[in-house]
Amino acid sequence: MNPDIIILYNSKTGFTRRYAELAARELDCAVFPLADAPSSLSQYRAVAFGSRLHAGTVDGWKKAQKLLEARGAKRLALFATGAMPCQALAQIQRVWEQNLTPEERERIPHFYLQGGLCYEKMGGVDRAMMKFAAWAMSRKRNKTSEDQAFLEAISHSYDSFDPACAQPLLDCLRALSK
Repeated sequence: MNPDIIILYNSKTGFTRRYAELAARELDCAVFPLADAPSSLSQYRAVAFGSRLHAGTVDGWKKAQKLLEARGAKRLALFATGAMPCQALAQIQRVWEQNLTPEERERIPHFYLQGGLCYEKMGGVDRAMMKFAAWAMSRKRNKTSEDQAFLEAISHSYDSFDPACAQPLLDCLRALSK
């Protein structure tokens, strides 16, 4: 087992957990839900934290930052999963601008990994918010092609998990652990 890397994550519908476990297998390293993180992280050369995107924010990121810092994490990488296609570069850039300061964007490698949408595993509030967004978009007049694509994407559950999407994260963690 690689003693230099650890992967920590929050996962609601399973996509982030799947990417975290994939990374742990590929890197032969430890993986834990954030709530079960070891009390000290100072022995790891690289720590990755992953979570879902929720209303434009990386769910639990601020709390995770404080915990990771308090437990001595050195080199950090961040990954976020969501239903948005990886090709939505402008939207993904806005997500990073909303979640990371300019200094953090320089210092912390960050990655977006498309996961999907799973209504069956969502909590009631999240499911209601998504259904309301779909209803509101369906009522919009003169939809753009982006509006129509968004409506189709949030109308049903789907799985876009792709192990190839994790390769840049894996390469980064290998480099950080040296």
